[in-house]
Amino acid sequence: MPDFRYLAVSATGELQRGVMAAPDEATVIERLQRQGSTPMRADLAGRESTIGRLLHADIGRSHKLRRQEVADLTRELATMLAAGQDLDRAMQFMVETAPNARCRAVLSALRDAVRNGGSLAEALAQQQRSFPRLYVGLVRAGEAGGTLAATLDHLATLLERQRNLAATLQSAMVYPLVLLVAAIGSILLLLTEVLPQFVPLFEQSGATLPRPTQILIAIGNFVADDGAYAALALLVSRQALRVPGVRLAANRLVLHLPIAGGLVREVLAARFTRTLGTLLLNGVPLIAALGITRDALGNLAGVAAVDGAVLSVKGGAGLAPPLERADIFPPRAIHLLRLGEETARLGPMALRAAEIHEEQARHKVQRLVALLGPTITIVMGAAIAGIFASLMLAMLSLNDLAN
Repeated sequence: MPDFRYLAVSATGELQRGVMAAPDEATVIERLQRQGSTPMRADLAGRESTIGRLLHADIGRSHKLRRQEVADLTRELATMLAAGQDLDRAMQFMVETAPNARCRAVLSALRDAVRNGGSLAEALAQQQRSFPRLYVGLVRAGEAGGTLAATLDHLATLLERQRNLAATLQSAMVYPLVLLVAAIGSILLLLTEVLPQFVPLFEQSGATLPRPTQILIAIGNFVADDGAYAALALLVSRQALRVPGVRLAANRLVLHLPIAGGLVREVLAARFTRTLGTLLLNGVPLIAALGITRDALGNLAGVAAVDGAVLSVKGGAGLAPPLERADIFPPRAIHLLRLGEETARLGPMALRAAEIHEEQARHKVQRLVALLGPTITIVMGAAIAGIFASLMLAMLSLNDLAN
């Protein structure tokens, strides 16, 4: 059945844009009229005219929802369904009270898809840019089990926990990053602006400069002449991380770094156990839950460990042993998962592990920030002091030559 893009005016005078699956254009117009809307146009998706594309487009806007918006909308829908409202009325209310045009467009498309006879999970699957596979899988399980309101409430909690953890990491790293940028900028300024002022004086004297000064001048020349090539090399190396093999090696290396590696392990364990526990408590089978969870990790080393666990579970060997052999997640997470398997309470124990590792991640972030600030300051001070010391040695050698 083809998809038609339509433009209509609702009974309240608002423009409605969306996509509707229908046998022909007349069916689309008939459905819009039954909904109380006045159709303006309905074109086959992908073949509309240039004017139609301009009418359907939100210039300068993206229909992809932010994580904050998805979490807020999920919590709002869960609240209304728990209060006894049916899905259609809840969706209509959310469209009317949408905070911005982007949310209104996505919600309108979801409402129309549901009104056309599709399930909420099917409607969400059509908006993959805003709702990931994890989201759709949980909603599908909730609809199948008749617990959509409770499922959306659990999903909102999952999204809020993930957002809070990410916000904690981002806000904590602001100060070290600003300090690092200031340190690098100060050193580059000395090497590219201050040092060149002394080089002609050294060359005119004809004296043999001290070794530290020679090294400093060589570094300054490299930064001034080849700094752009070094920046280009960094960009190329970043592109190389998109190659699966290179990215897998980089992800494994990060997990084994002395200080940052422990933090990454805690965050990865929190994300894995929180997602897995939420899926299991909402009725998703273990193998399907692991398949959805692997997509939410964002670390290829963790993905490889979960893939090994899937094969182990299919063979009846359990979840914890292959994860332990992978040496990716902290021992505490493995222990709690093993305990959950032994007591047939894997979902609750996974969520308990998530709470522990989220708290551990916050503590590690605090310690890392407390360590990074003084470290960057000391390194910056030492580098600047070294630059000035090298210049002073050269000046003293010139003074000795003049005497």
